[in-house]
Amino acid sequence: MSNLSEKPCIICVAITGSLPTKANNPAVPISVNEQIESTQEAFEAGATICHAHVRNDDQTPSSDPEKFARLKEGLLKHCPGMIIQFSTGGRSGAGQTRGGMLPLSPDMASLSVGSNNFPTRVYENPPDLVDWLASEMRTYNVKPEVEAFDLSHIHQAAAMNRDGRIPGKLYVQFVMGVKNAMPVDRDVFDYYIKTVERLVPDAQWCAAGIGRDQITLNEWAVSSGGHARTGLEDNVRIDKDTLAPSNAALVKRVTELCDKYERPVATWQQARALLELKQPS
Repeated sequence: MSNLSEKPCIICVAITGSLPTKANNPAVPISVNEQIESTQEAFEAGATICHAHVRNDDQTPSSDPEKFARLKEGLLKHCPGMIIQFSTGGRSGAGQTRGGMLPLSPDMASLSVGSNNFPTRVYENPPDLVDWLASEMRTYNVKPEVEAFDLSHIHQAAAMNRDGRIPGKLYVQFVMGVKNAMPVDRDVFDYYIKTVERLVPDAQWCAAGIGRDQITLNEWAVSSGGHARTGLEDNVRIDKDTLAPSNAALVKRVTELCDKYERPVATWQQARALLELKQPS
């Protein structure tokens, strides 16, 4: 592995998600205004990607493009330069409603390229929907972040990159620790890295762990030269007995790991350059 001190680490903060509520942790930002405020704190703490879902007033998941538009407007104002990434995940809507916010042209959007089991259901990503979402992302100049819940998803992303359905430099996120999907397994993690490096040598990769495994995946990613995702979407605690006071507090844990492994935390300018995203004018 090359010198980690020469590899800035991009920190992604997944601020809300579709599941955690105020009952789980009062710090979970639900309203658009809360999301903007929470993201600004996380941005100031070192996060350079905001992975965003939106919610209804009753805290249930939403895919309302109007809410995404207000969120984007606020983030552009209060977090200048931060990479805005919208979720097209399946908990917020069904079918093409999942891509209803893509015409807003965020910098990035999540893209799951295959199906897998979730805690209580199948997370369905049929090929025709995957192709439609990827096509919308190309149309509106949105860079996909491939969410890999399984090894097959890495192979599928590489195939889509080769044939142009996902153009440019691939960005793959390994998701581990979702119940009934890929568990947290170091051998599998290392093989994921090896597979990405073999199939798409110029790709960038990131890792996300769920619940108590968030900090484990943060450390594996930082120490292995990848990028790291944290945030209240995936984990609402600092430890077994302590709720996380904010998204920023979870970001701070990753910056401390970067210090431990002598890795610089990527600035938003570096993050945009690494991901081949345009610099804001």
